[in-house]
Amino acid sequence: MTATLPLIMAPCGKELQVTGFRAGKNLARRLAELGFNEHSKVRVIRSDDHGALIVQLNDSRFALSRGMAMKIMVEA
Repeated sequence: MTATLPLIMAPCGKELQVTGFRAGKNLARRLAELGFNEHSKVRVIRSDDHGALIVQLNDSRFALSRGMAMKIMVEA
């Protein structure tokens, strides 16, 4: 069994699977519009201590705020 953790805590370069969100209705809808759905594959490209996360989802890259990344739950 693999542990579920917030995207903000995920290691760089490893492919992860989105398991859900800990977000309100509007943010969850916005993430779904971007393609962050349960079972979608995501990879953290860059994570700075104070800045945004750069993530790859399918063939697109997104910059997510640290607060938003805290609300996306993933597992390896």
